[in-house]
Amino acid sequence: MAFPQSVIDDAWFRANGKCECTRRCPDHDGVRCNKVLDPKNQTPGMQWHAHHIVSQDAGGPDTLNNCQILCIECHKNTESYGG
Repeated sequence: MAFPQSVIDDAWFRANGKCECTRRCPDHDGVRCNKVLDPKNQTPGMQWHAHHIVSQDAGGPDTLNNCQILCIECHKNTESYGG
């Protein structure tokens, strides 16, 4: 399953329209990315995904506590990106 829209909306509000990633990505090594994102998710370079912190394959639920708003670049750096 995917996140319900209400969870995505709540996660977006919590993220304040910015990437929530704190992973060891090349550009922000352990510090929150904070990239400003497009609320309509249409502007190239400002697009984002709602990411399962614990993957669905590992039993992660579709809840707000398991949802992160990530820019596409940060999402690509997660272990579970793309399957």
